[in-house]
Amino acid sequence: MSDDRELEELKRRRLMDLQNQAAANQDAQVQQEGQRKAAEKERQDVVKRFVTPEAYERLTNVRLVRPDVVENVENQIIMLAQSGRLNRQITDAEVKSLLARLSEKRETKIERR
Repeated sequence: MSDDRELEELKRRRLMDLQNQAAANQDAQVQQEGQRKAAEKERQDVVKRFVTPEAYERLTNVRLVRPDVVENVENQIIMLAQSGRLNRQITDAEVKSLLARLSEKRETKIERR
């Protein structure tokens, strides 16, 4: 009988430990998600500061289809701003040009021998 009670107590403790670990992991994930969102918001604020409203709207629309290309354009804008080489806002036409250059697909040429 005593063995059964000990076994039940061990099971109960193990279950509590697992529940505590799961709660801690969930808290960590929530915190990481919050940090990621805060960093993305800061990134968007920097980009918004250096592009015209029309250009920002274009980036937002293209992000729905090609998020990788928009991320590259934003990286370029942020790097220019951080290095001090960007002293004006980027226009919609300039953003279009950047998007076109980055989204050009390279042709893959396959030769059979």
